[in-house]
Amino acid sequence: MHLVDEADSVPIASIDDLVAHFRGAEKPRAAWRVGTEHELCGVRERGPAAGTAPAYDGPDGIGAVLAGFAARGWTPVEEGGHVIALTRGQAQVTIEPGGQLELAARPVSHSCDLVGDLRDYVATLAEISRPLGLAWLAIGFRPFGTRADVPWMPKQRYDVMRAYMPTVGSRGLDMMLRTATVQTNLDWSDEDDAGAKLRCLMSVTPILTALWAASPIVDGQVSGFQSYRAHVWRDTDNARAGLLRFAFEDGGVYRRYVEWALDVPMYFVHRGGYRPVRDLTFRRFLAEGWEGARATRADWALHLSTLFPEARMKTYMEVRGCDCGSMAMTAALAPLCHGLLYDDTARAAATALTAGLDWDERQRLADLVPRAGLTTPVGSTTLGALARELVAIARDGLGRTLPGVRPLLAPVAEIAESGRTQADQIIERWTAHAGDVPAQIRALAHPGLHAEAGDLALAGC
Repeated sequence: MHLVDEADSVPIASIDDLVAHFRGAEKPRAAWRVGTEHELCGVRERGPAAGTAPAYDGPDGIGAVLAGFAARGWTPVEEGGHVIALTRGQAQVTIEPGGQLELAARPVSHSCDLVGDLRDYVATLAEISRPLGLAWLAIGFRPFGTRADVPWMPKQRYDVMRAYMPTVGSRGLDMMLRTATVQTNLDWSDEDDAGAKLRCLMSVTPILTALWAASPIVDGQVSGFQSYRAHVWRDTDNARAGLLRFAFEDGGVYRRYVEWALDVPMYFVHRGGYRPVRDLTFRRFLAEGWEGARATRADWALHLSTLFPEARMKTYMEVRGCDCGSMAMTAALAPLCHGLLYDDTARAAATALTAGLDWDERQRLADLVPRAGLTTPVGSTTLGALARELVAIARDGLGRTLPGVRPLLAPVAEIAESGRTQADQIIERWTAHAGDVPAQIRALAHPGLHAEAGDLALAGC
């Protein structure tokens, strides 16, 4: 979640100032870190309401969960009288529109530090949630009920997006209310490095989506998709989501990203609250202002947070194409991306895996992956074969940069070798407990995050 810094009200004088936003994020290689964010879908796990999504208010609501974190030393962030986020150091806990709980863990230089943070977070969330009768699912799309069954969270930003989404795509409200993702955030050293990383991520996103696929259940039924979450994004808002064509073209990536972002319609302007706008691009806002407001650096940072390409640039680069799933897979994404992106040889090899595809072929691949996953054809091969190569490339990259965390790749390596995804496992568990919602919850809940669970175990650290 982006917390608006209204104090950063420095006016923007020109497009060069927007480019400078990215240039100012450059870091020397020695200062590179990784950050991980992941979202969990909460459900009531007992009684006749088992499987339903908790509202914000009430004794078992999301507000009560946030209050539990505040009681344990996290600093609450309020909006309109509601706690909507908490901070502790560089970490944040926030709520998504349908009550999904997101941890944005602190950036770390060593992925084993992330494992420790995940263990602490899960232990705290379990301590808070068990008395409330809540469990948290290891899945990329809420499996129980329909979109209409999911209560909205009380955040101004989401009110604006809720009205806007149906005007630009058919699945935006599903994205808001029912999806859950895991993301990794990365640094860059200069514009060439940022451009190479963005191109690599855009090149391998279909492979990552297939490897992390964990959302096969929709409206209580096996859907035929490996990643229904990824399918949702194919018609959410194509002006601000998907692949970026310029990432595969030559030229300075900072200005190209700026020029693209300038022409994406804005959701809102923040002045003491979120004020919705209509048919206003940032380019027009910069040139003309809006109702007396002039564009500031805070406005630009907020606008960048409302863009949803498969890899996103802010003051760091986000990897956005993966379903949330098991904690082991959550912990595996950062070291895999470290191995791929923080080693020049590995990055070049990963980019080369799909270098022979033209733009139309990349778009067709993105359309096919949500349903077919690792079996998706790519020329004369499959994504499954490319996934095995990608994991091997990441292991080699880690061997040169951070060899001690290679064991964290074990769960993703197993999926690549076996071809059996988290989605396949979810289907088996769901089907085995058909008609028994509490048992389905136990089968799909994160370890440590339902009433009968034990401690979280993560191999490798």
